[in-house]
Amino acid sequence: MATQRGRDSRPLFLLPLACAVIPAVAISAAWWLSVRAGHIPDCIPHLEGCTSISRAARYGTGNVVFKALMIPCAFLHAAMWIEAQRWIRHRHADPGAGSSLRVLGIVAAAALVLYAAFLGTEGAGYQWMRRFGTVFYFGATVLAIFTFTHRLLQTDTEKTIARVMLALCGLLLALGLASVGTRAIEGDPDLKDRLEDILEWHLGTLLVLWPLCLAVLWRRTGR
Repeated sequence: MATQRGRDSRPLFLLPLACAVIPAVAISAAWWLSVRAGHIPDCIPHLEGCTSISRAARYGTGNVVFKALMIPCAFLHAAMWIEAQRWIRHRHADPGAGSSLRVLGIVAAAALVLYAAFLGTEGAGYQWMRRFGTVFYFGATVLAIFTFTHRLLQTDTEKTIARVMLALCGLLLALGLASVGTRAIEGDPDLKDRLEDILEWHLGTLLVLWPLCLAVLWRRTGR
């Protein structure tokens, strides 16, 4: 019993907080270092689309810092989704609620490790692995976010935070539709690339904001 009480008293909100702060620091540091080294243009990528997140973290010291932070952070992401599955089951009437979160979290974490490990490498095989990691990380993470938010809204827990999470889900969906729309652009490849880069930076921002909301949720609920 004492062990269970000790386990329940852990500041679990620090886990999603770390999953928000560490990627934000890793991406920002990689971007700043790459700008200073002249690897990428000095601009506001969220507005100008002058570079992608991958390009900002692909070179020199920025690449080293990005890998050093993001690879360990992938394991924190897996732990976050495992705890998220336990949390939602504890509060939802359906004992099977959130059953996919553990699998999605592990897939996302493995894909993030693959992406970060091969970022900055050359060759067709390495490029394929980076793309594979990118697609599965973003895909599994977004599905996990949608699943948790959907189940949270079915409970009577922190309705305001739940609505904010739902709004972020709506923005994620809008970015996904906008990304599909950019593929229809013809005749101006530069514009297409810039729009895709802008959308990528905004997607990254949303994937930082959602864990922050989860941290607030768990802080307020005591877990």
